[in-house]
Amino acid sequence: MADETTTRSAYPRVDLSRTSGQVSFPELEQRVLDYWAADDTFRASIENRSDAEEFVFYDGPPFANGLPHYGHLLTGYVKDLIPRFQTMRGKKVERRFGWDTHGLPAEIEAEKQLGITDKSQIDAMGLAEFNAACKSSVLRYTNEWRNYVTRQARWVDFDNDYKTLDLDFMESVMWAFKSLYDKGLIYQGFRVLPYSWYEQTPLSNQEARLDDSYRMRQDPAVTVDMVLRVPAEHPLHALDGANALIWTTTPWTLPSNLAIAVHPDITYAHVQGKDGKRYVLAAERVSHYARELGEEPTVLSEYSGAALEGLHYLPPFDFFLGHPNAHR
Repeated sequence: MADETTTRSAYPRVDLSRTSGQVSFPELEQRVLDYWAADDTFRASIENRSDAEEFVFYDGPPFANGLPHYGHLLTGYVKDLIPRFQTMRGKKVERRFGWDTHGLPAEIEAEKQLGITDKSQIDAMGLAEFNAACKSSVLRYTNEWRNYVTRQARWVDFDNDYKTLDLDFMESVMWAFKSLYDKGLIYQGFRVLPYSWYEQTPLSNQEARLDDSYRMRQDPAVTVDMVLRVPAEHPLHALDGANALIWTTTPWTLPSNLAIAVHPDITYAHVQGKDGKRYVLAAERVSHYARELGEEPTVLSEYSGAALEGLHYLPPFDFFLGHPNAHR
């Protein structure tokens, strides 16, 4: 018979001699979790390495204003592997859990809870009161998250968690950004981003893929004309002042338009429309614009897409007019 010390330190196991080969894995799992809780195994794994080299693991924090789902479960197991491995190597790994409390999801959830349907209602309420509502909402499901993560046998420190709304966290982010700036590692660039007219803000790629962010709808494509500017000495000067017709399914990108695309092997027609203006478009598409150009518009000349390469045009908006190598 094992002595008291051995029994107390024994890891919960199934006694197969008493089960007739029938094992309840949920029961075994719960016994392990209960053992860890009574033994405070996670805390002990940190304290008995108090003088060891520290390994810092910052979890990409979730929002706590929604319940966890399968994706959190899957990535949670992966995130648990690294700290456990480093602990097995003798390092001190505290594993503080974190909460993302900033950004559009926090605002949208608070708006739903407050019944807000228009930005003017936030202005009437006042930003201070709305921020307080967001702060209350954003940590709504912390207890459910704690039960969920613990149940999946993941070791993290919830008692000493960090929140992105903490002033010391925000200050540390600004310090890190300033340090990168001082080293010349920060640069300014331009990107085309989706824009939410309801929230009146650009959306990140992650925000654009939020749950329920899309609705199926039919949206018409648009054709836009861009006036070509061809100098007198250029062989294609005849196209100067003609309107290049551009077809797009993403009209919201037009304010930041920087280029027109042509296919080098496609034939493009230079035609006279019924309104007296001249247009350039793919020869095979002329008949599709009979309503706008006329049933049989006069074809003045034809060119390959390769011949049109490098021609300049006036963009529909002047935000980036004069940008190097743009609008060609």
